[in-house]
Amino acid sequence: MTPPASATAMSQVAAAPRAELDALDDAALRDALMRMHLIRKFEETAEASYMRGLVHGTMHLSIGQEASAVGSISPLARDDYILSTHRGHGHCLAKGADPARMLAEFFGKETGYCRGRGGSMHIADVEVGNLGANGIVAGGLPIAVGVGMSIKAQKLPRVCMVFFGDGAANEGAFHESLNMASIWTLPVVFVCENNKYGMSMDIAKAMAVANVADRAAAYAMPGVVVDGNDLPAVAAASRVAVARARDGGGPTLVECKTYRLRGHSKSDRNLYRSKDEIEGWRARDPIRRLESELVATGRFDAATLATIEADAAREIERALEFAKSSPDPDPADLTRDVYAE
Repeated sequence: MTPPASATAMSQVAAAPRAELDALDDAALRDALMRMHLIRKFEETAEASYMRGLVHGTMHLSIGQEASAVGSISPLARDDYILSTHRGHGHCLAKGADPARMLAEFFGKETGYCRGRGGSMHIADVEVGNLGANGIVAGGLPIAVGVGMSIKAQKLPRVCMVFFGDGAANEGAFHESLNMASIWTLPVVFVCENNKYGMSMDIAKAMAVANVADRAAAYAMPGVVVDGNDLPAVAAASRVAVARARDGGGPTLVECKTYRLRGHSKSDRNLYRSKDEIEGWRARDPIRRLESELVATGRFDAATLATIEADAAREIERALEFAKSSPDPDPADLTRDVYAE
């Protein structure tokens, strides 16, 4: 495993102990790092498969945003719920989805989560509380309010976490959903993954306030801004928000400041971003950043980190073979699942 060029500098900065990292035991850190590697390698494999013509349509990659997904979801229980976005592969894997069934879905196979009908943007895994990704910008926010109402009406000790991007924060559904969730004190955690761009629009040109989280005050809920590339910091912020929701305190808006290293989608030519900007964020890679801190603080050694990454690579290789060898859907079943029995 080759560390980034800035690993030495990061190690020097990260060597001092901090509460956010200390709050995570070695098992939690190992699990988080494994999931981050799975997300990265899954998306790199999906991208390569697309380039070879094995996957059709388009996809929206979250390479560079792994700490936001894993850190946010880490405090959730298996029976808690999430709602995802068109850039949702990381959320699915962080919540416990099987990468083999996800890749099979990409490949349009019968063994995929949605039997090949959903593709990249519509993967759901209800068994682990993943109620599905949504191709509509801000589409998951009103659904999360409904889920929160259901949880509260049934008096269940559960939480619903909904992800959305900075572009969705300018949709009416965002404001309506936060307002209703606050009025009814619903157990919903709103997580904005602010990767700086809504398609090609810089958020600084589209929003009058400096942070999406600044808008939380209008709806009488906490608004928290966190470095979305810092796994321990994201986990710490999410832990507080999830506990508040579970204890009946109501919703929280958490804004993870992060960056997608790939374009908006596979058709994005990246003409609106400079190479210097992309490389600057690449130096803040959330995976290598966490690894550097773990070595600097003596939590893990380089050999352990290499083993974790190799394990993730093998799992994605197995997932790819599963997807390639899975059967195509039977055309005779085209209308199956369109209507309920």
